[in-house]
Amino acid sequence: MRRTARWLTAVNTISAPRVSSQRSRVDHVFDRMVHRAEHQAEADAGVAREFVDSYRFLMREIAKLDSLSMIGWQGFIDDLTRRMTNHLRVERLITEFPEIAREPIERPIVVVGLPRTATTVTHKILIQPEGNRAPLMWELMNTHRGDIDPKLRDKLIKDAQTMASLASKASPVWDLIHPMNALQPEECVFALPHGYQFLTRATMPAYRRWVDERDYTGDYEHLKRVLQVLQWHQPRRRWVLKSPFHLFNLDVLLKVFGDAQIVWMHRDPSTVMGSWCSLVETGRALHHRSYDPSKIGPEWLDIFGKGVSKARGVRSAASRERFVDVPYHTFTADPHALMPKLFAQLGMEWTAAEEANLEQVLARPGMRRSHEYHLSRYGIELDDVEEAFGDYGRLGF
Repeated sequence: MRRTARWLTAVNTISAPRVSSQRSRVDHVFDRMVHRAEHQAEADAGVAREFVDSYRFLMREIAKLDSLSMIGWQGFIDDLTRRMTNHLRVERLITEFPEIAREPIERPIVVVGLPRTATTVTHKILIQPEGNRAPLMWELMNTHRGDIDPKLRDKLIKDAQTMASLASKASPVWDLIHPMNALQPEECVFALPHGYQFLTRATMPAYRRWVDERDYTGDYEHLKRVLQVLQWHQPRRRWVLKSPFHLFNLDVLLKVFGDAQIVWMHRDPSTVMGSWCSLVETGRALHHRSYDPSKIGPEWLDIFGKGVSKARGVRSAASRERFVDVPYHTFTADPHALMPKLFAQLGMEWTAAEEANLEQVLARPGMRRSHEYHLSRYGIELDDVEEAFGDYGRLGF
């Protein structure tokens, strides 16, 4: 399976000296990124100095990657600049309008679970009721007040869609693995400053150690502020969020969102890891001139094995009503029977309209997407998966 467009090879070869030169001047490059973010956000970086400094650290780790391609290097620059811009803009808006920070984010639903466990389709179903709402991709990337000028809104949507389209053009399989659309709901990782999501693009041991020890309270408080800005002067709806990476920080999430309900999708990890490693390989192929797929499996098996163990510990100490379990095979076998029960557990009414919405979601192209993968390609076997996840894979999910 070819993971990158053929033209990328030539681009990466020609641009290698330029990337090497810029990596050697990483602080200069980063200073320019900060200046651009300040200009676009109309805010001074001093209002979020610790946040900006954390991205300088990340950028320095990125610059150590000898195999980084032009697409990878520029992709990190654009992504971190956009994230800094959004962070500074949100801080400025709340400073100018303090009442934004008093917007209540009530009873949000958060869909979690290992990747490839039907979190996406479940998320799409849960956002269908009129009283529910999910942040769209462009809103997470370019958070603005609800009464934003229509022309500016169109521009920001276009910018977000351009980014999504570039991924599709650079990788023939990207839309098969993780299709993106600026006007569709997306994962919270676009609004979380740090996390393991950056490691899908590259192995960065120092950054891995740093995020392992990080207190994510500030990250989730920022996510809450993003939702508050989007909600301000708009009809209040129940937010429905989603990301597998929330598993690593359930304790912080439950603290920041005091009445959140967690929908935990479950599936045997042995059927998940190969698919996830295939997605990571596509990210590595886009960001590097060369990479070793056999190193992906052990790295992510360790990350997710520890992540699930931590999440189960948080779960055992939390109130039972905060969590709703959804086994993957039960969902896929009969979603029409499972969904009314899930809605009831979340305090929502199941109506004929919801039944029709379920049909529409299940009928959409890509809801049953698949792609090729083999555990052995990624340096792991079934025994390794079972050892990493312990009895989790034997719980009958």
